[in-house]
Amino acid sequence: MADKNVLVLGGGIAGLSAARKLADFDIGVQLIEKSAFLGGHGIQFSCKATDKCVKCGACVVEETLENVVRHPKINVLLNTQTQKITRSDGQFSVTLQKNPAYIDPEKCTGCGLCFEKCPAHGAISRGFSKSNLPFYAISEKNCLFMKDKSCSLCQDTCPEEAITLDQKRTDHVCETDAIIVATGFEAFNPESKPYGYNVFDNVITSLELERTLRQESIVSRPSDNKPPEKIAFIQCVGSRDAKLGHLWCSKICCGSSLRMAKLIRSRQPETEMAFFYMDVQTFGKDFQVFYETVQDDIRMIRAIPGDIFRTETDRLRMAFLDNSTHEILEEIFDLVVLSVGITPGKDTKELADQLHLAVSDSGFLSPSENGIFTAGTALGPMSIAETISNAGNAVWETLKYLRI
Repeated sequence: MADKNVLVLGGGIAGLSAARKLADFDIGVQLIEKSAFLGGHGIQFSCKATDKCVKCGACVVEETLENVVRHPKINVLLNTQTQKITRSDGQFSVTLQKNPAYIDPEKCTGCGLCFEKCPAHGAISRGFSKSNLPFYAISEKNCLFMKDKSCSLCQDTCPEEAITLDQKRTDHVCETDAIIVATGFEAFNPESKPYGYNVFDNVITSLELERTLRQESIVSRPSDNKPPEKIAFIQCVGSRDAKLGHLWCSKICCGSSLRMAKLIRSRQPETEMAFFYMDVQTFGKDFQVFYETVQDDIRMIRAIPGDIFRTETDRLRMAFLDNSTHEILEEIFDLVVLSVGITPGKDTKELADQLHLAVSDSGFLSPSENGIFTAGTALGPMSIAETISNAGNAVWETLKYLRI
């Protein structure tokens, strides 16, 4: 059997899972990720175990990422996007644009000196996993060298000479036998909703809370770093919303938010929590047992709040309709968490045009075949477990297409 190669677009859990499974069949994999780090949204999720595992899937993402970066059959290309895709005699010819990484992963030891010395806020970011290689990335948008060449402190102080700030973009063409599209999703931007996101410091998204719980043991208010006495979780922000045309349920929000609330409660037992929802999406075979235990610690309120206002004491006043009395009630909270939904990726339409793929009415990619296979949340909302299973299906279809 001649050597086969597959191009996997997207380095989130779907792309990582597909790449690993293909490589285990001794197939060469080019794993393409447009950002500086592998792992997608999933690598930013926190482990939500309290006294026992709650099957949130965060550890699976970490483990899969570690296996992928070590696999000899997988070549990872970060900061890379497709420019043009053509097909001839069953082979795909893909023109790739690789943007400068500036930090050489072969030389970087992850010492963090560049991060410590950089004077420009946001110019150097850190990965979310020890398996992110390199662990640091330089942002063209915020780097002073890129703006006016006024600073090269990171390059000058790097003890391994791993940083080169004058790198240029490069284009190259690769040939592949099949393509798996695993480009993931965009989290809904809640600025259009009346909740004060990016207006009030203490209104954050569920993804921002995930990052906090991954890095910190205690949740604090962004405005003053004090632990909140009362936290509100608002579900379906950007999902099941006819005004937005987002009629779908994002599937993961209820499970993720309830698990985070339970985790916070276990770490900060004095914190009161309220959970505002339309309907609770079931998840996992042990959902009912978990849900019953959660209700001992969290007030479940079947209502979607209206506007949020900041009080004179820097707290948040929230109004909502009581479904039982049909009265408008108000309550004060210290921190509000918006459970933002899953939406199609920004580049979905452009990528669909390149690959001649269909797009659903919701804006997600439609299932594909004949050498191009779609996996994970590029197709629509899925949990981590569902995404891994779906990526496995895409690999199976790819193997059948390659006659392996």
